[in-house]
Amino acid sequence: MRTRLSCWAAAAALLTAAGGAVAAEGQVGSYFTAWSVEKEFRLKQFDQSGAAAGFTYLVYAFENVYKMPDGGYRCDSGRDAPDAGQGAGMYATYDYARRFAADESVDGSADRAGQPLAGNFHQLAQLKKRHPQLKVLVALGGGEWSRWFSAGAATAASRKALVASCIDLYLRGNLPLLDGHGGPGAAAGVFDGIDLDWEHPGPGDKANLTLLLEEFRRQLDALGGGKHYLLTSAVNSTDEKMQYTDPAAYSRSLDWINLMTYDFHGAWSAKGPTGFQSNLYSDPASGDASPRSVDSGVQRFIKAGVPANKIVVGVPFYARGWRGVGASNNGLYQPATGPAHGFEEGAEQYATIAAKKLTPFYHPLTRQLWTFDNGTFWTYDDPRVIRDKAEYVRTRGLAGMMSWALDQDDAAFSLSRAMLDVRRAP
Repeated sequence: MRTRLSCWAAAAALLTAAGGAVAAEGQVGSYFTAWSVEKEFRLKQFDQSGAAAGFTYLVYAFENVYKMPDGGYRCDSGRDAPDAGQGAGMYATYDYARRFAADESVDGSADRAGQPLAGNFHQLAQLKKRHPQLKVLVALGGGEWSRWFSAGAATAASRKALVASCIDLYLRGNLPLLDGHGGPGAAAGVFDGIDLDWEHPGPGDKANLTLLLEEFRRQLDALGGGKHYLLTSAVNSTDEKMQYTDPAAYSRSLDWINLMTYDFHGAWSAKGPTGFQSNLYSDPASGDASPRSVDSGVQRFIKAGVPANKIVVGVPFYARGWRGVGASNNGLYQPATGPAHGFEEGAEQYATIAAKKLTPFYHPLTRQLWTFDNGTFWTYDDPRVIRDKAEYVRTRGLAGMMSWALDQDDAAFSLSRAMLDVRRAP
């Protein structure tokens, strides 16, 4: 059996091999998506890579909030439902009813019919047994599934009911029966907290977002029984989104903020100009009217009253890109004809980009890289870029680093390993 000391010894070995010592603090986390099972990704790969020994948390994405027949808004589960563009999807089978074979499970055991917990939840539980330092949070909402947060947070009664339903499902683990799995307490102990991903608050949501997080904090503390349950939130780093929130107020309820310091540019601007999606610093030559960067996002939140030690810097494990790009400046800051082709239009996972072995160009001011090949431009983070960001986090006393998303790393988990630099001692 691996002990807590042996897990941290493995983390130390990873960092020492890279030439440094282990620091005593610094969060290192990633989002693990329910649907990554469709891409043949398994937590077993993460465990066997050695990278898991240095991580402090994972966030399971996503669970949804629904409008219920009685008019209330609550977490729910127990079935599968397509999105159909309505933000009403559900991945319950992936969550706790998909049966993993022995050769794909973390501990080498096969799921059986009738066992209370199977699926991704069971794999997370197995991973936690192997890595006692690892905390697992469940993410509520996300870019597509935040439809009912505004209504659910509108009154004290609706907030109380919404929060209670989520805690009952995911922390008490009372799952509806599905294909012989689930039942009272089936998922108890899997999750150590909740990550609220209300990504698109509107003009009328500022006070209610703060109140909703206060209600989560109150009920989590009441659940405690001597345990501190984590409460975090994934937050867009731009001024456009921050203007409808009160970071100084809501951050008091949080252990830390997962700051989404990426997607600064992308092929939603189909004709360009091309630009960096997760640059550490701004470039005056970019021509942006409002230059975006990791640093500007971090400074924005600190100025708004968020303590530096509650800010976790987010990094993307995917690229943004365009096609039909002119050759000037190796494609940087140039017009385009449309999104580059990837796993979705304008985006590609790091594993696929790295396998192409394209020549990278590194921008010394922004600390971002890009590639340009036959009119296709990609901007992304590689291990060097991530280590630059880790140094930034350490020297500024920030809380740590997180990524979206674990399954987009390469087979060697090169980006995940680079993130461990955030725990390196000065």
